[in-house]
This record gives sequence, structure tokens and C-alpha cells, in this order.
Amino acid sequence: MPKVFIKTYGCQMNERDSEQVTRDLLARGYELAQSERSADVVLLNTCSVRDMAEQKALGKMGILSRLRQNKPEMVFGFLGCMAQSRGAELVRDIAHVDLVVGTQKFHKVADYVDQLVQHRQRSRDRLMDDQRLSIVDIEEEPGSQQTIREHVLEDGQATAFVSIMQGCNMRCTFCIVPSTRGSERSRPISEIVDEVRKLVENGVREVTLLGQIVNLYGRHEFEKVGGISPFVQLLEAVHAVDGLERLRFTSPHPIGFKADLVESFGRLPKLMPHVHLPMQSASDRILKKMHRGYTAEKFFALTEALRKARKDIAVTTDVIVGFPGETDEDYAATREMVKRVEFDNAFIFRYSPRRDTPAATMEEQLPESVKEERNQDLLGVLNAIVIRKHEELVGTNVEVLCEGLSKNNDQRLSGRTPQNKIVIFEGNRRHYGQLLDVRVTRSSGFTLYGDAAIL
Repeated sequence: MPKVFIKTYGCQMNERDSEQVTRDLLARGYELAQSERSADVVLLNTCSVRDMAEQKALGKMGILSRLRQNKPEMVFGFLGCMAQSRGAELVRDIAHVDLVVGTQKFHKVADYVDQLVQHRQRSRDRLMDDQRLSIVDIEEEPGSQQTIREHVLEDGQATAFVSIMQGCNMRCTFCIVPSTRGSERSRPISEIVDEVRKLVENGVREVTLLGQIVNLYGRHEFEKVGGISPFVQLLEAVHAVDGLERLRFTSPHPIGFKADLVESFGRLPKLMPHVHLPMQSASDRILKKMHRGYTAEKFFALTEALRKARKDIAVTTDVIVGFPGETDEDYAATREMVKRVEFDNAFIFRYSPRRDTPAATMEEQLPESVKEERNQDLLGVLNAIVIRKHEELVGTNVEVLCEGLSKNNDQRLSGRTPQNKIVIFEGNRRHYGQLLDVRVTRSSGFTLYGDAAIL
């Protein structure tokens, strides 16, 4: 059978979508290739959140065209957000692209790959010049939120992502996601719980629930019960799965943190004390231009409420610098808030105009030099906080879920604390999937290292 290579750009949801495509292709007898060069089919699952992500995918596909010189029957395709956004223009503008599949049609990829592979083989067997066949499918499909439910698990895999919803209705002015992922659509709680139960039966100890705005899960489909929101109902149901040790979710929106969700961190012990809470800016003027729906003080009050509910909770965030019209005073407010909250970590981005978004046509677009200066300055502020917080853990014991070999050193193991901090330590395969009490002996600034003696 043909070999397939899938490269994924972007967020955990893209990783989860690629896993579903992999599962479907393996079920049809396809094999996974270790590299593009050994593949018969190459698929790039793309991201559109920032221009750099699109450019990386486009550049990669351009380089891949060389492979067809020696293997003319190869199939090349784009999947995901950029595919959804650009559609047929990708086939029109890039001669060797055969397949473009949008965000609601991942479950159709295996069918389309079959068609293209068979067409290529027929052309080769008949010694005919290839009559180009291309497939573009970016149409909406009802029920697509329930098609991402199968997993490809490696031996000893301890963690897994579970997609609980698709789409976003928030319409932040800088964001292309609502047009690439569609409107909010949620899966039933019972189906999600069944998926988690199967994962646990196969050795998974921790699951992360995924959604574009994950804490707004079910608000259009399901009712509150006893004042409890659908998302907290889901957390409670997953929390009750026997054998599950840890529960996480990403990525939420500040406006989705009502009292029941904040309180759940204090009463659901499997719910890990880590929240990724995108702030984006701490200037009320810029937050209004972004359509974020909260003020800087409301955001700060939320971080305080979370820390009151769970004293050991870690808060990480996203920040955009250089949004159109951001003044020195606006940036200074963001800088001060980063220091005030003392985030455990953050993703800091230079504003990148995305086509068909309101922010892209706003006046007062800032020069790249200003964006870069603010980006580097804020990274300096953040890094000082992160390094200090990691140093404070040296000499303490932390609970670590062993996830397997370290990505950067296959002689050591890697795991995460409840606060989602990475710990590297010595051990062997028998520790995979185990919860271990590890003594932190040193910090590199952003990674913790544990004492092997306790193992």
C-alpha cells in the first residue's frame, strides 16, 4: 500500500485533526512514511492564525515539488485552516497540489486520497500523460464536530487530546478562526465520556479537552442543570471516569469563566491547576478594538479568583503586541499587567494582519520595527518572571506524569507537573504513564530537572 507523510502546523486541534486523518488512512491499509522522500502521499495540515504559519506551509509545499521529478505519481495536499481560507486558489496557483480539504471535511480525506492515488496509478499503468485530477472540498458539513473521535495511540502513551467542539462565534477583530472553523458546534457529553473511557482502558492517564473557545462548550445545544453550565457538566462527567488521573482543557476565553467554572478548580481534584487564559492586551482601548468583551481589571480579577479557588494554580496567557493603533501607553499597560499577574508563561506574538478580518483594514498599522521592539521587551519581562518561578521549585518535590522519552535527549524521560511545567529526569520504560514524586534538583530557566535517586 502507498505510504503517507503528514506534517502538522499550528495548535493542538490541528494535531488532533491530523491524528484522525492518520487513523482513517491506517484503517484503509496505508502505511506511515518517516519522511516526505519515502512517501507516496504528502499532506500538510495548515494553520492560518498568523501569516508566518501560512508562509511556512506554502514554502514547504514549494520545496516538495522537486520530489515529483523522480516520482511523478506522488500526491500532494493541503488540509485545515489555510486550505479552508484559500480553497481552489491553492490548486490554481501551485501546479503540483492535488488536494485541498477544509476544516469540516477531515473525515473525507481518506476517500479523496484513494481517488487521487488510483487515478495516478491508472495513468502510470497506461503509460499516459497524466490528466490532472484535483479535488477541492471546503464546504460546510452538518455534524462535522462528531467526526474527530478516533485515536492512534502509541505503546505506553499516557496523554491524549479529545475534541469536544468545533468553531467559534466570538469574532475578535484580529482572528480568522471563525471563517476557517465555522460557527460553534458541540458534541454530546455522553459521546465525549465514552471516548475518554476507551482512552483510559488503553492506558491513557490524562486527557485534554479541546475547543476553539472550549469553556463555551454546549451553550447553544445544551441547558444549564441546577445552575451548572454545560462545560462544567462535561468536566464533572469526565472527572468521574474511573482510572483517569488528570484532566485539562484548552483554549478558553475569559468571558467563559463563570463562577461555576472557577469553583470547579477547588472541588475537582483531577482537574489540573493550570489555566491558559488569553489576555491579548491590557489596554481597555485596544481590548475594545479587538472585541474581546472584558476590561483589563476584569481580567485581573479573574486571575485572582482562580488563585483563590486553587492556591497552586498556574496561569499562562497569549499576548499580541503591535495591534493597529497601539500607543506607547497601551503597550505600557500590557507590560505592567504581565508583571502584575506574574504569568507562569506566555505566548507573545507580533500582530499579523489576516485577510478578511476587520483589524487588517484598520488605520494606524504599526511598522514591524515597533512590533519587534515591543515583542522583545515583553519577552524580557516575562522571561525574568518564568525563570524566577522555576528557580523557586528547585529543592521541592513535584508530582510528574511520565510521558516518555525527552524530545531533546532520548537518554532521559520527560513529564509534566500538575501546573504543566516540563520536568526531565532519568528512568526507564517501566515509568511510562506513571505518576512519580520527583525532587527538582535544578532549572535551566524554562525546564526543570529531577533527581533520579528517588526513582
